[in-house]
Amino acid sequence: MTTTLPPATAVSPVVRLRARRRRRRTLVLGVLAVVIVALAALALTLGAASLSPGRALLAAVGVGDDGDLFIVQRLRLPRLAAALLAGAAFGLAGALFQSTLRNPLASPDILGIATGASVGAVYAMLGLGLTGLAVSAGAFGGAAVIALLIWFFAWRQGLHSIRFVLVGVGFAYLASSVLAWMLASADQRDAASALVWTVGSVADVRGTPLVVLGLGLAALALVVALISRWQAPLALGDDHARGLGVPTDAARIGSLLAAVGLVALATSVVGPLAFVALVAPAIARRLLDDGGPALSVSVATGATLVLAADIVAENGLLGVAAPTGIVTGLVGAPYLLWLLATHEKRTRA
Repeated sequence: MTTTLPPATAVSPVVRLRARRRRRRTLVLGVLAVVIVALAALALTLGAASLSPGRALLAAVGVGDDGDLFIVQRLRLPRLAAALLAGAAFGLAGALFQSTLRNPLASPDILGIATGASVGAVYAMLGLGLTGLAVSAGAFGGAAVIALLIWFFAWRQGLHSIRFVLVGVGFAYLASSVLAWMLASADQRDAASALVWTVGSVADVRGTPLVVLGLGLAALALVVALISRWQAPLALGDDHARGLGVPTDAARIGSLLAAVGLVALATSVVGPLAFVALVAPAIARRLLDDGGPALSVSVATGATLVLAADIVAENGLLGVAAPTGIVTGLVGAPYLLWLLATHEKRTRA
């Protein structure tokens, strides 16, 4: 019995399409890498004590006077690393949420998971008097609790995207109200120290929290790499995904658990950087223009956005120095309004 192979002309269009997509992904990632390097150079040179690029580069590798070494290695390099790691985590989490739930509005900001992390951190600070890593653990716990509650109320013989998003929006309002009540009822000085957990900042991340962020992101990225083959079929809908042999419920649960872990991890260290998880995957999909989940490009895009926002925030390029989350919010809020205004039109098209 002989097996008849399809003619080359029937296979070549698919092969060419895949090759073209790989080339475009490689090109986009290369461009984003160049942008990140350029922004990193700016982050190391700009500041109250400005350095030339040569001095900053030498200090980054441990060469130079004590002043340069202190500025670069103790202050700027940890902040740079925190911005890149947090941006990558938020970008990847947003891409997982949006591709798994097939909704461009699915984001930890809108679903309340990031706000839940803020509630956990502020309660740890104001209610329990904790500091340091204990506050980060409280933020992680808050995000996990909100995610579990959303899961519990959204599950009806399976996890459906629309119900998950609507339940998440409800819990986002609830968590915001609880957070506002805690801040309003606290002492003014204590509340001021907790305000960073309402906007997010990478300014003071160094030492153990930075190591935890890096190792946690590496571990969760490995998990995502193992389940990433499910993302493209899930984006086609459950029926098509099942036809391709994908265990849809297990795939959706695994993807959302990884996304929640990424959000909880990043928020527990740097706070809720508004809209990064919403905007980064959208930009990544536009750059690739292939309708796929764009996981790797979302990672690079998120890192680029947060690093750029932190440079603007740190150096007062908007007129005043501000936490990083303020700048990401100023960028992300207009995008959300545009997305809401045009979503129905694109759906009909």
